[in-house]
Amino acid sequence: MLRSGLIGRSILASRSPWLHEAEARAQGLQLSYELFDFSARDLPDAALANVINDLVGHGFSGVNVTYPFKQQVIPLLDEMSEGARLIEAVNTIAIRDGRLIGYNTDMDGFRASVVEGLPGVAMDCVLQLGAGGAGAAVASALLSLGVGTLEITDLDTARLDDLVTRLARQYGADRVIARRAGDQLTEAIDGIVNATPVGLASNPGVPIDPDRIGMHHWIADIVYFPLETELLRLARAKGCRTLDGSGMVINQAAQAFEIITGHAAERSRMRDSFFV
Repeated sequence: MLRSGLIGRSILASRSPWLHEAEARAQGLQLSYELFDFSARDLPDAALANVINDLVGHGFSGVNVTYPFKQQVIPLLDEMSEGARLIEAVNTIAIRDGRLIGYNTDMDGFRASVVEGLPGVAMDCVLQLGAGGAGAAVASALLSLGVGTLEITDLDTARLDDLVTRLARQYGADRVIARRAGDQLTEAIDGIVNATPVGLASNPGVPIDPDRIGMHHWIADIVYFPLETELLRLARAKGCRTLDGSGMVINQAAQAFEIITGHAAERSRMRDSFFV
């Protein structure tokens, strides 16, 4: 029996257990996928190391990591993939002979989602909301897709400046700009991406002033529970092209499944499972 799971907060509604277990069954594998919800279990963030040590002790093959632990988990790892080091965030951990190896599948997941769901959109200038662990992956994906200028905003200015500095080293200082919270002029923006937890069922709301959204924008949201966030509802009502979080979660889950189990995932089948 392969054992895996997801570590995070407010994750009890996650589709990850169904996605991973359904794909395993389709391949004739026995796999259990458990949710380690720190909010539901009333655990402090400081319990992260103990939880992961318990997983190692109980023979887990690996685990996924989500908000707010994608960066907090890094000091606990023995090794990181090149992609995870670049993004400085981890959302998948493989456990091999007691060693913890960190990966990031969010970048490839979001990139594939944009290619599939928003073909042909203008990308001269894009505004990204959020500079956390998921935001780092999304920003790298956008820049790798050819976004000319990526403007990023976050309430945590230290985190924002750190991400912009790292991206500037990788992609060029002329392609990345830090915006302060509230400085969200969007007339010259082609697209807006929400990489914050605002919009989750557990954290409802809109991460940007709705008056800043115009019909010329395309809007992407990485939140997938609910699939239609308040941001996407507002954007559709204004006639914007939109992209929900399903493509990112399906593509990143497929790659995570492969890392944890060592078996290739059938992405079209996982997509079908997601919408069951």
